[in-house]
Amino acid sequence: MAQAACRGPVTNMGPLDNLTVRPARHPDIETIVSFSAAMALETEGRHLDRAVLKEGTEALVGAPDRGMFFVAEIGHRATVELVGQLMITYEWSDWRNAAFWWIQSVYVTPSWRRRGVYRRMHETVLARARGAGRVCGVRLYVDRDNTVAQRVYERVGLSPSSYRVYEEDFVLPRAGVHTAG
Repeated sequence: MAQAACRGPVTNMGPLDNLTVRPARHPDIETIVSFSAAMALETEGRHLDRAVLKEGTEALVGAPDRGMFFVAEIGHRATVELVGQLMITYEWSDWRNAAFWWIQSVYVTPSWRRRGVYRRMHETVLARARGAGRVCGVRLYVDRDNTVAQRVYERVGLSPSSYRVYEEDFVLPRAGVHTAG
């Protein structure tokens, strides 16, 4: 499927001379879990079950047909630090006979925000998606109250969609939202 072109590191492309964006590997899982838990708490006030989060992260890293994580790392050989992540999942479009790559679980450590880390990850995803074949575009969703993230996404060239996202979450329902039945 579309993820076949997503192997190997991306070389440095901008002002962050020692920043590399690459597909995540198994040793990155603990950091990804920490980043995802921090992102959920920061953006939605949710305390996630770390064991479930770890299993979910492992399930994706181990099954590239479901999606993939990209990580941003800074430094050289022995002094490499992960400073950001994003997850890609796929949505098939029968209208386009191709897949959208959904950007999810975006996180950049606070000390590296507003320094171009997300932009580099986004550019990497766009380049990989364009080169992968059978990918018709990228999409993401953002909490309606997260105006900081919305401005970031608009600065990298994304625009609001005409769609609204509706859901019925069986695992993490929002407080005060009643489900049918």
